[in-house]
Amino acid sequence: MPTTLVSGGTVVSSTGRHTADVLIDGEKIVAVLDPGSTVLGSDLKRTVDTVVDATGKYVFPGGIDAHTHMEMPFGGTVASDSFETGTRAAAWGGTTTIIDFSVQTVGQQLMDCLGNWHDKARGECAIDYAFHQIVGDVTPDTLAAMKKLPDEGVSSYKMFMAYPGVYYSTDDKIFKAMRIAADEGLMTMVHAENGPVIDAMVEELLAQGKSDPYYHGVARAWQMEEEATHRAIMLSDLTGAPLYIVHVSAKQAVEQLAAARDRGMNVFGETCPQYLYMSLEEQLGAPGFEGAKYVCSTPLRSHAEGHQHYMWQSLRTNDVQMVATDHCPFCMKGQKDMGVGDFSKIPNGIGSVEHRMDLMYQGVVDKKITLERFVEITSTTPARMFGMYGKKGVIAPGADADIVVYDPNGHTKIGINDTHHMRMDYSAWEGYEIDGHVDTVLSRGRVIIDGNQYLGSKGHGQFVRRGQSQYLQ
Repeated sequence: MPTTLVSGGTVVSSTGRHTADVLIDGEKIVAVLDPGSTVLGSDLKRTVDTVVDATGKYVFPGGIDAHTHMEMPFGGTVASDSFETGTRAAAWGGTTTIIDFSVQTVGQQLMDCLGNWHDKARGECAIDYAFHQIVGDVTPDTLAAMKKLPDEGVSSYKMFMAYPGVYYSTDDKIFKAMRIAADEGLMTMVHAENGPVIDAMVEELLAQGKSDPYYHGVARAWQMEEEATHRAIMLSDLTGAPLYIVHVSAKQAVEQLAAARDRGMNVFGETCPQYLYMSLEEQLGAPGFEGAKYVCSTPLRSHAEGHQHYMWQSLRTNDVQMVATDHCPFCMKGQKDMGVGDFSKIPNGIGSVEHRMDLMYQGVVDKKITLERFVEITSTTPARMFGMYGKKGVIAPGADADIVVYDPNGHTKIGINDTHHMRMDYSAWEGYEIDGHVDTVLSRGRVIIDGNQYLGSKGHGQFVRRGQSQYLQ
């Protein structure tokens, strides 16, 4: 099998950093050595097949984006990134594993839906992938099928308190699913917003002629996120099911999670780059229809109310445990513009899978998080949270050789004409500047990004069968 040496870089983990050489044999890391070490008396640089010079650079475990939606049907259209284009873009940004969502809607059999998502992804992905299961139709058949998910390598599922008539589940249905989850060791993921009240607020705003994208954020008020988060926590407490709240955007929702964890509950929260950098006033309130580029749910929150500052603080204090993207991209032309004159018809989603690692690294540069915390929230915690740690999320013997060589002296300008490989006709991150650069990316020992050259291929990515969350063991 081909051998590779990542030489002379600063290997960073969630607990520290040190200068080391990383020896790879085939797809696996076999040793992390002092620089210049010999093995059986041999100079490794002279005996391996490939040397990646990481001198003066950081060596991170490959990023894990635990929340993506490739090819997801939503709002009368379909997310613009395929598994091929989305995972290629992820690779450019230093992400080497995604966890996407198999979608069940009313009337569908759960295992049929999981099979459909396997068909979509198989042979298409440039990097490794896994699945969560969206449970959108709680029936006796669905509850029975949920018990089979662990055998399929799927150890988490998601339910929605939002989107009545689409993915929405009433509290009694969530309760029934959580009962199964508690027995089977599944992680319950919840989109926490009060959907029926939001729909009533949308109706009121449109009746008042308030139809611009800005009002998407007004309709999805933070009170509806806090209330739903509290309700999900109470259902978790009642059933004993562990709980993971996706895309937390409101500081009041974080306060609910923190209070529950202080009581000893097994509850967790995820946020996304848009809730750290963007706001209701600046992006959703952009002139004309420009705000449609930033319509996502949960929505961008008010900068004046301090939500963004609180999210960074919560990452430092571990009141929010990790950062994913909720990557669900739509083009402006032919997709987002479906909502001209009616913000409720704008497909909800932002494309970020390519830029998450860079955006979070900028948080290190800006002293909002440490370098070790950066690794923890972008790779190590996702691996632990979703049953992949040891194989993913760490640079150690026996792990998959998913590695990012990152140049802290480099520079990245994000934009549609600069670093943009997602299948979209705009970039939500247009003009953002990053004080660093992804130089080399290895996926299971294969160099797939080398400088400004893509060396990967569709079909390289493999399905990752996940075990139980480390946080439940």
